[in-house]
Amino acid sequence: MKRLFPLGMLALLGAVWGIAALSPLGTAAEKDAARKPENAAVERARKQIRTLDHIYKTTVVLITDKYVNKPDDFPAGSAAVALFKSVTDAGHHKVRLIDATGMPYEKANVARDDFEKEGVRQLKSGQASYEAIESVDGKPHLRTVTAVPVVSKKCIMCHPHYADAKSGAAIGAISYSVPIE
Repeated sequence: MKRLFPLGMLALLGAVWGIAALSPLGTAAEKDAARKPENAAVERARKQIRTLDHIYKTTVVLITDKYVNKPDDFPAGSAAVALFKSVTDAGHHKVRLIDATGMPYEKANVARDDFEKEGVRQLKSGQASYEAIESVDGKPHLRTVTAVPVVSKKCIMCHPHYADAKSGAAIGAISYSVPIE
């Protein structure tokens, strides 16, 4: 009788393990579905990025218009880079300015990963933005790259190569990574 108890427990544990292994809750497809964000959450993240994009771009234009008058003035793009670093460091969302001309004002302002590189390609082909949902530390994030065109002749003071840019063409981009909640 003492021998049957351990064998019976092993059989019971084996049965429980077998059922758990066959359970659809443990499949890779179920885990992916659990990580896939709801459409409403993705739309909220898109709206947040559109709002931020409007605020950031309007700020750069206003700074350029009101405070950049000669080549020695602090460039609005440099102010944007400092602002974006502060926002990113504070953990609100990730945002950075990247070059789309191949001649960055600062070496750090280049596309860093495959997403940003593809984003720049898409913007240069005429798309207004490019996006993808990616997992960051196991949580979904909406990554978006939006076009930054030349909007002022003052931009050419610091970036003489922008003089040849076609009207509305992307000379840069803003890259965002926003948690989908």
